[in-house]
Amino acid sequence: MDPFALIMLGIVVALIVFVLLLGRYHPKSGADVLRWQPTRSAEIEVQNEIDDLDQMLEATNSRRRARGEPELTEAELRDRVAEDVREAQERRERYLVGEDVRQMLAVTNEKRRRRGEPELTEAELRADIEGNA
Repeated sequence: MDPFALIMLGIVVALIVFVLLLGRYHPKSGADVLRWQPTRSAEIEVQNEIDDLDQMLEATNSRRRARGEPELTEAELRDRVAEDVREAQERRERYLVGEDVRQMLAVTNEKRRRRGEPELTEAELRADIEGNA
């Protein structure tokens, strides 16, 4: 290797080491050097969540009053939201299980076609899976 290339390689390595050491041992953090501040504090975020819940509860109760239904409490509203989330999660799980079965069926049928065997239906595969479980 030519001496000039060795000198250049040494300079590049020294520069990289210098930058790494500077970053490691500098007394200020990167956020301090850039004077970075979060746009909102955690307290403001919590207050915004409380305000959102109050507004949502008031809007819901306003519609319920107009229909002559009793008003909801915050606990009842939280329970309804939790139930909606639970139902959405169950639908998602059912979809994912179905998608897994469809993918497994496609792979299984591809292997069966290569062996000259008849393809399985989704019902047959599900019965086979449940029988082996």
